[in-house]
Amino acid sequence: MIRATVYLLVFAVLAAAVAWVADHPGAVTLTWLGYRVDTDVAVLLAALALLAAVAMILLWALRLVWGTPGRMMRHRRESRRLKGYRALTQGMVAVAAGDADEARRQARRADVLLGEPPLTLLLSAQAAQLNGDEAAASKYFTAMLDRPGTRFLGLRGLIVQARKKGDTPAALDLARRARELRPNTAWVLTTLHELELRAGEWLAAADTARLATRAHAMTTAESERNRAIAFYQAGKAAEASGDKDAALRDARRAVDLDPSFTPAVVRAASLCANAGKHRRARRLIEEAWSRAPHPDLAAAYLALEDDQDPLKRLMRMQRLVSRRPADPESHLALAQAALDARLWGEARHALEALGTRADRGLTARACRLWATLEEAEHGDGAASRAWLARATTATPDPAWTCEQCGTAHAAWAPFCAHCSAYDKLHWRSPAHTPQLSSEGASTAVTAGASADARGLEAPRPAEAATDLGAAS
Repeated sequence: MIRATVYLLVFAVLAAAVAWVADHPGAVTLTWLGYRVDTDVAVLLAALALLAAVAMILLWALRLVWGTPGRMMRHRRESRRLKGYRALTQGMVAVAAGDADEARRQARRADVLLGEPPLTLLLSAQAAQLNGDEAAASKYFTAMLDRPGTRFLGLRGLIVQARKKGDTPAALDLARRARELRPNTAWVLTTLHELELRAGEWLAAADTARLATRAHAMTTAESERNRAIAFYQAGKAAEASGDKDAALRDARRAVDLDPSFTPAVVRAASLCANAGKHRRARRLIEEAWSRAPHPDLAAAYLALEDDQDPLKRLMRMQRLVSRRPADPESHLALAQAALDARLWGEARHALEALGTRADRGLTARACRLWATLEEAEHGDGAASRAWLARATTATPDPAWTCEQCGTAHAAWAPFCAHCSAYDKLHWRSPAHTPQLSSEGASTAVTAGASADARGLEAPRPAEAATDLGAAS
């Protein structure tokens, strides 16, 4: 609407100008090179307008002829660029589809058409990886480090390659370089954290987990759990090097971050006791028992005192299990302490609280305790053997079991020994009874046989597992 109005205004002005010239014709005389031209103003203006139009047409034609080669070159470059990007796109699609040959062919085509290595290096590297040529992929990723626009992607590719080869030091160095480029990128922080754990750099891993929370790469709960694991491992390393103060400090940090982390509680309590802080050690274990009873907590609680009097040990166990009296682990711990004190009625009462039916969760450990009780109290070998037979088919005793691959472990560790999964070991019954290898298996069998001969309970799998972990 505005444009039409402008056109009308311009047309009206021109019409008015023509009318004004017609009303005032005037006369013009030109003398040039011996020639004289007499005409009126209207004819002169028309001639000037015609000359201007001819000049504009000639100028346009000249520019058209002069600019044709440049336009042809620009058109050719644009066509090559479009074809190059089309090849780049098709190459990425081939990578996603797993077609290594097509990806490699399109990468070469895109490189020829575009002539811009930063755009094609990643495609070439991925095509080489699909084809199994890790050396070529490494060459492309390394070349990407020379260009600021692709340096980060090159580092990521090299990190993935280093982790595939199990080269943790190289992967760790590359991850730190990647963090310098992009310190708040989630995968950089989580990858760096795991690599620091695998490299045994526990305190650095704890600091990375803290930074990951700020960058929203981990939730607060995940960060606290990861930092607890890191401090626990750092405490073990400090204790091994003889730095008892650092070992206690790191163990207590781990418990503060994750009070339900049983291995950390046991270690912190043991270190507190060694430092003469027995009240603090007892409180740590009692609070942990209130959250989640565990046989290692019971063993650590009894180990806090040097007194070997079975009756006093039973009284201490009664004080501990009173924190959570209805839990099956409380009944089992109390039954074991009563058997050691030769209080058969107390032991029977604790075991009866568990029931005698397998469908109620009666475990192999409970069956062995029943066998020990029948033999010790009544000398009933037949009943004892029947309970031992039931132990072979009862619910397996809980163990540190990897929730990813199902492997049972002798002791807790940050990484699964079978599948290397991080923080996947949880205290639960495995799908099948774990078999201890070499020295651990022979120790368990020998101890079990001698225990049967004495009328006592054979060591639990968790206890044998702890011995194995200490031996290793």
